[in-house]
Amino acid sequence: MDSLYVLVVAGAMTAGFVQGLSGFGFGMVAMSFWAWTVDPRLAAAMAVFGSLTGQLLAAFTVRRGFAAKRLLPFVAGGLLGIPLGVKLLPHLDPLVFKACIGGLLAIWCPVMLFATRLPRIAAGGKVADGVVGAVGGIMGGIGGFTGVIPTLWCTLRRFDRDVQRSVIQNFNLSMLAVTMASYIYAGVVTRDMLPLFAVIVPAMLVPTLVGTRVYAGISDAAFRRIVLGLLTASGVALLVSSVPKLLA
Repeated sequence: MDSLYVLVVAGAMTAGFVQGLSGFGFGMVAMSFWAWTVDPRLAAAMAVFGSLTGQLLAAFTVRRGFAAKRLLPFVAGGLLGIPLGVKLLPHLDPLVFKACIGGLLAIWCPVMLFATRLPRIAAGGKVADGVVGAVGGIMGGIGGFTGVIPTLWCTLRRFDRDVQRSVIQNFNLSMLAVTMASYIYAGVVTRDMLPLFAVIVPAMLVPTLVGTRVYAGISDAAFRRIVLGLLTASGVALLVSSVPKLLA
């Protein structure tokens, strides 16, 4: 099998497992594999496609905690942010791209590990939620990272667990669907990408389902430590491989 397909399968399987285990994170985990050698536009398209597929699988599990008033500000902001992210994508330098992904993982993941100890943020109301949604939309347009900042924000807001899961999954699902449509319209998704898309779906399907089963048997704390620890290590490795070259 071509080395590119091996890398795509490995990233999709690992990311699918994490997606099933946590309900989010496909794009970050997959990028920790793909950002090493895959062209940024191709990696972003695959990450959005895989994330959307995972969210569609997860959407049927969201039965409790749905709150439209909580969700709508995030979605409204996200719809404004997606076009900007899509426009930025073609202009990204590969080394800068790797450094940004690495920095994101190396900073955001440790923050999430200790987020429960951070003070609750109550200010800003729906406007602040909309701004956070816009940031999520921009990051979604760049590479499918729609849930990174909104997840942290909801944690800092101290949303009820069911409400937070509902907001993040429904926000991700809507943003990823719009992002994929934007990619297709803007020509980011090309015909030669389709064979890779066809590989991603079967590669992630079983690991995603396994992840959902494993989730039932471990504590939230254990899951967070394992996943966020691995992602932090991946981010540091990407920074080490890209920053020296950028400085040179």
